[in-house]
Amino acid sequence: MSNRTESYLVGLVGDGVMPSLTPPMHEREGDVQGLRYLYRPIDLVELGLPGESVGELLRSARNLGFNGLNITHPCKQLVLQHLDEVTPDAVRLGAVNTVVIDDGRFIGHNTDFSGFAAALSSGLPGAKLDRVVQLGAGGAGSAVAYALLTAGVRHLDLVDMDAARGAARAAELAGFFPDSAVVARTTAELPQLMPPADGLVHCTPVGMAAHPGVPLDLELLESRHWVADIVYRPIDTELVRGARAKGCEVLDGGRMAVGQAADAFRIFTGLEPDPDRMRSHFLELVAAEGVAA
Repeated sequence: MSNRTESYLVGLVGDGVMPSLTPPMHEREGDVQGLRYLYRPIDLVELGLPGESVGELLRSARNLGFNGLNITHPCKQLVLQHLDEVTPDAVRLGAVNTVVIDDGRFIGHNTDFSGFAAALSSGLPGAKLDRVVQLGAGGAGSAVAYALLTAGVRHLDLVDMDAARGAARAAELAGFFPDSAVVARTTAELPQLMPPADGLVHCTPVGMAAHPGVPLDLELLESRHWVADIVYRPIDTELVRGARAKGCEVLDGGRMAVGQAADAFRIFTGLEPDPDRMRSHFLELVAAEGVAA
């Protein structure tokens, strides 16, 4: 139990963030650590503000004594021009989702990639990483691909519905990781890509409550594959359930959500969170949502 009496005031800026599970996760961890920790959602939709207002909101937060802000869609790129310092990984990703306010300065971090890296390490320890297929190369997909390559993936097949985006992302990542092969692929190539692959990572909206379904033919999965999903509403997506039924080792999307929150908590407070405790709380929150629905 911490004896610190300092209080923490943080927030989450983005569209539609009122239902986010991040604030209660942070606040519960703060409670357990004996902190005065308040985390407020700052919903641009509720406030009638565009993403471009993120700079003004940052300055207001500084003036009001906030310790930092998490940043989500549509502001992860827009916030960059307002920062005094950005970590090297966030610079490479061209996106920031965590801003610390330190002595009036704004310092940007990216816990999307570090959160997935932590999830992969804790949820799939010892997973073979020679060859991985990733579905989706958007904002979250970019961070996940960066995390996979940082973790040591030797060959990454990047599949995206937008061929130009996939090709641009693959070329960019290949430049950052010259010892690994990063290749843009199409969904039509999946029957050829999956047999030699060690694992599959899913980074598209398919499987979310509003976008039910699976992102690929489940017949392509074999029990030797590991499968990671970043969708966590619901936590047991059709892909997760199908992969488990095939005997695959599975990483559900809640692992990344908790990894992001734990990293941001550490950045905001300088204190070490307990990711297992945070995951237990996260699963409680998701279960309560299911009951409410």
